[in-house]
Amino acid sequence: MPSLRTVRRPREFAARLPSQDDTAPLARSFLRAYLAGLPRGERYSDVGELLLGELVTNAVRHSDAPPDRLVEVRFAVAADRLRLEVHDAGSGRPTLRPAVTPEEECGRGLLLVDELAERWGCCPRAGGIGKFVWALISPAPGFTELVFGRSPRLVTV
Repeated sequence: MPSLRTVRRPREFAARLPSQDDTAPLARSFLRAYLAGLPRGERYSDVGELLLGELVTNAVRHSDAPPDRLVEVRFAVAADRLRLEVHDAGSGRPTLRPAVTPEEECGRGLLLVDELAERWGCCPRAGGIGKFVWALISPAPGFTELVFGRSPRLVTV
């Protein structure tokens, strides 16, 4: 009898949102709801919400795209990593700024992304209009990993 193998693709979320200042909180709420539906999705919540908010804010504030263009957010968990993507129609690419002074109120977003993401980058969008910035986020350790140094499946009581 032939064996049947089911290939499960990671569930991906995508939404197009207005390029407005209140878009980042909306994108974070979508991510929160997405992660709540995944087993152990809470391991990505803190860092994921912070970095998604920073990436969306950068797309809204720093894009040279016309103001009527939408920002697209995508996220999926695959291979135990949360992948965030923020697409915009702008032509500029994000760059890390040199050290920011304590008095400055802006300019730390990509520094946070660079420090907290496992990896991140920027790629051109298919079709040649705009770009997307992506970040890979490792899961935060759960309680048993912190206390016992191993997976909860391996801990016996």
